[in-house]
Amino acid sequence: MEVWTVAVQSVPHLRFQVPFGRRSGAKQDRELQRKLGFCVSFGFESDISCLKSIKASLEDPSGYLSSWDFSNHTEGFICKFLGIERWHANESEVLNIKLSDLGLKGHFPRGLANCSYLTGLDLSGNKLSGPLPEDFGRILAFITTLDLSSNSFSGKIPRSLPNFSYLNVLKLENNEFSGEIPAQLGQLKRLKTFSVANNLLSGQVPNFGSHTAITAESYANNAGLCGKPLKRCQSTLVKALESNSVVIAAAAGFGIAFPFSVCFFLPRAPSVDRLRVFYRGFKLW
Repeated sequence: MEVWTVAVQSVPHLRFQVPFGRRSGAKQDRELQRKLGFCVSFGFESDISCLKSIKASLEDPSGYLSSWDFSNHTEGFICKFLGIERWHANESEVLNIKLSDLGLKGHFPRGLANCSYLTGLDLSGNKLSGPLPEDFGRILAFITTLDLSSNSFSGKIPRSLPNFSYLNVLKLENNEFSGEIPAQLGQLKRLKTFSVANNLLSGQVPNFGSHTAITAESYANNAGLCGKPLKRCQSTLVKALESNSVVIAAAAGFGIAFPFSVCFFLPRAPSVDRLRVFYRGFKLW
């Protein structure tokens, strides 16, 4: 059993000691934290590195992240950081980061990999752009809620994303993602909320089975998508036949048009004798 000094976020100078168990009683510790509403004053070095990296990698035109002052090492300094919603009562890892609608610019912050136990990330409503990292699934291994909606992210949805086995909420709408949606997303049994509306996606949508109710609205305004609950996808054979029918029709059209064109132009073609006279400087027609 350890005794930690904690700071109450709503009362700046109030300090008191609370016992925390490392193995037994973890659930009770988290419940105590929730009821008291305090932010534990200590942060793992990896979590501090995570937050430093996020701040360094993003443009913050409005200065919203100015509260992220890493030069202040007094007790509870992390509690004042905008968007850090709560800390784990046992080990004080960053659990949730909410930085929505702040006008932030840049690419997806890879430094999030240092927030090893992050479960919630909301970067929606910003001006972030570029592709998501290919090793996306490793960076956010324990994520349960991921909201990247209403940005300008582009490229393909990473195939490592289905590694998020704890994912409950995935919101990627209002971006510029293209290509296919990884079929493996259908294997995420905990996924309850999912949206990729208003992107540039194509191909067959994942089969989520009966464990989640994904409606057509989740795929809205992606003209190239197909499959339940959208229109049925055409089979490869049908596509091949349609493609061949275009070629056959074009060839048939040429076959019909060519004889007519010959019949039309041939009577009007100059004779050899006329051409000879023409090239001698005389024109007979």
